[in-house]
Amino acid sequence: MNKKVFITGAAGFIGYHLAIHLHRRGDSVVGYDNFNSYYSPELKKARAAELEKLGIPVIQGDLNDSNTLEKSIVNHQTSHLVNLAAQAGVRYSIVSPESYLKANIDGFLSVLEFCRRHPHIKLTYASSSSVYGRNDKIPFSIDDPTDNPVSLYGVTKKTNELMANSYHHLFGIAVTGLRFFTVYGPWGRPDMAYFSFADKIMKGEPIKVYHNGNMFRDFTYVDDIVAGTAAAIDLESQCELFNLGNHQPEQLMTMIEILEELCGKKALKTFLPMPREDVPSTYADIAYSQEKLNFQPKTSLRDGLKHFVEWFSCYPNFSH
Repeated sequence: MNKKVFITGAAGFIGYHLAIHLHRRGDSVVGYDNFNSYYSPELKKARAAELEKLGIPVIQGDLNDSNTLEKSIVNHQTSHLVNLAAQAGVRYSIVSPESYLKANIDGFLSVLEFCRRHPHIKLTYASSSSVYGRNDKIPFSIDDPTDNPVSLYGVTKKTNELMANSYHHLFGIAVTGLRFFTVYGPWGRPDMAYFSFADKIMKGEPIKVYHNGNMFRDFTYVDDIVAGTAAAIDLESQCELFNLGNHQPEQLMTMIEILEELCGKKALKTFLPMPREDVPSTYADIAYSQEKLNFQPKTSLRDGLKHFVEWFSCYPNFSH
């Protein structure tokens, strides 16, 4: 049976791709976004324009505008709510901590309060690998402790998980949290390393390489993330958490070398020490996601970056 899905953050990177995927398989999709200026609002508007061409409306509104949020979700006769709207980024949380509390805590509370009033609607929400923080054990498993996030961003995502679990217990809301691992691909976020590196390599500007490039990330292509998210929506669990990662960490220098090859230029590198808000590696244990969601990431880092560079060469103005 086709679903009626409402996606917050639909003009964002993952939300955009998820909306298209669900629409193509026959679901009725409506988006919601506040088009904030953390990165280029023009990129978000361009994503929304692409969705509108497909017949997917994107309503402008904020999570904290509870009246607009409620009216929009109810008018769509929503069966499944996907909350991807959030203040993203680890390093920006040092600069603007207030925006993380407003969007990720207050905004998520607004979503949960809506679900409390409409408990028949199934909620799927974005968490992050940042909740694992300073964990030494790898790969990161859903059962591992998550009480040492390094960044305020990670703290807000861990808080989301606790809030969702509490509302499930108190009010019977169906909640599924997804811990995303370093998502990349076309129409991505300009603040992410792969995006900014490609931009600077093309322009001949130096890139900042932390910890001598001796950092590992479980880079996960956006199509694989979307497939896992759609499977989680379909599962309709009562209260679950899943890792969505590639289960194959790559060294930062490997990613840079692939970008150099794809861009046809060598990167000018400025080596800097590890930021305090960052971690040396991320690595997803996806055994539970494979079992419950049949989650099988398929895209290699080289293939995924190739798709990104092909897109970026057509849209270089979205790099700010």
